[in-house]
Amino acid sequence: MFAVLKTGGKQYKVTSGDVLRVEKLAAQAGDKIQFNEILMVGSTVGTPLVAGAGVQAEVIDQIKGEKTINFVKRRRKHGSQRKKGHRQQLTLVRIADILEKGADKSGVMAAVSGAGMVATPAAKPAAKKAAPKKEAKAEAPKAEKPKAEKPKAEKKAAPTKSEGADDLKKLSGVGPALEKKLHEAGVTTFAQIAAWTDADVAAMDEKLSFKGRIEREGWIDQAKELAKG
Repeated sequence: MFAVLKTGGKQYKVTSGDVLRVEKLAAQAGDKIQFNEILMVGSTVGTPLVAGAGVQAEVIDQIKGEKTINFVKRRRKHGSQRKKGHRQQLTLVRIADILEKGADKSGVMAAVSGAGMVATPAAKPAAKKAAPKKEAKAEAPKAEKPKAEKPKAEKKAAPTKSEGADDLKKLSGVGPALEKKLHEAGVTTFAQIAAWTDADVAAMDEKLSFKGRIEREGWIDQAKELAKG
């Protein structure tokens, strides 16, 4: 079953398991969200929206689109020109469930546009009124004890390699720099790569800008052989 949803001023035709890049949403990686502006579900067409329908998805990551160049040149005799680049902020999501009814009672957080949002500082608690102090009896001043200096904590050196991680440089086309990127993305073992699905490959291509390297180099087949050893 498919659905047509609307978000960020655009319409998307989706099915369960699809990975989409949509206009930035106010959510974090791992959050579960629900699109409530559904124009069509299966053979049901909305007027303009389908009442009670929704599409639930999981946020994979907050990313940026490809860089676009805007060049503006003024008319002659003015001699002014301007060149600037822009990368659109996007949210990478994976479609989970398509609900024909009951989406308004699911309790899942609604997908809200996060473009231009500014975090507001938390309100400070109101200061409590100070209770009147009781008059204290005059006492002889006590001798102050010398404060013992606390030993400074030694900084621990950051680990150079994740514990239990495989040597990912054994994969074709993977060097130290690319291995570091994979570690930062949470990929440390051959078993993880061997278990990737098509959706995982697409998400990793998008997140680390591999541009089809995973399929081209045959990482998954190599990882399965290396994991056996």
